[in-house]
Amino acid sequence: MNKILSAMTECAAEAGRVARGVRPEQLSAPTPCTEFDVRTLINHWVLYSAYGLECRARRRAIPDDLSARDFTATADWAEEYAAQLDRAVQAWSEPAVWEGEIDLGWASTPASDVAGMLLAELALHGWDVAAATGQEFRISASAATTIAEIVDSSAEEYRSYGMFVTAVEVADGTEPFVRAVAASGRNPQWTASIRA
Repeated sequence: MNKILSAMTECAAEAGRVARGVRPEQLSAPTPCTEFDVRTLINHWVLYSAYGLECRARRRAIPDDLSARDFTATADWAEEYAAQLDRAVQAWSEPAVWEGEIDLGWASTPASDVAGMLLAELALHGWDVAAATGQEFRISASAATTIAEIVDSSAEEYRSYGMFVTAVEVADGTEPFVRAVAASGRNPQWTASIRA
C-alpha cells in the first residue's frame, strides 16, 4: 500500500469521526475558512473530499446535482459521508487507478498528484471542521508526515489556484501536520472564540 493511500485511509476514518461529532447547533458557527460557516464548509468538504475523491479515481465528473446539495439537511449526513468516504478509498485501492493521468478540466495531472491534492483537501478541511466544532483532527505521525510533504511540495502551486493563502509562520520543529496547516495559510491556533 503506498503512503498516500495509507494516509488517505486513515484520514477518511478520522474525517468520519469528526463529522459524527458535529452538533446541529454548530452549523452556523464560524470556521477558519472565513468565507464559510460550518454548514457551507461541510458541504464543500463532503462534495470534494468524498464524492470528488471517488469521481477522480473513476475518471468521472462530479454529478451536477451534487454541487447544489445541502448534505447537512439530512439528519444522518455524517454517516452518509463516512460511507461515501469508504467508497472513495475503495476506488483508490485499485492499483490501476494510480496509473496515467487524470483530467482536472484545466490540466491533465498524474494520478498520484491528484490523490495527494485530494488527501490534503480531506485532511485540511477536516482540521477546519474539527477546529470550528471544538474537536481535534488526530492522525498518526506517518500520515501527518505524508500530508506535510504534499503541502510543502505543492503549496505555491495551490496558492496560484487560490486553494491556499499566505503561509502562517510557525516555530522550527513544529509537528508536521501543524506545519502543513500553517503552510496552507491557516492559523494552527485558530478557535471560534478568537476567530483569528
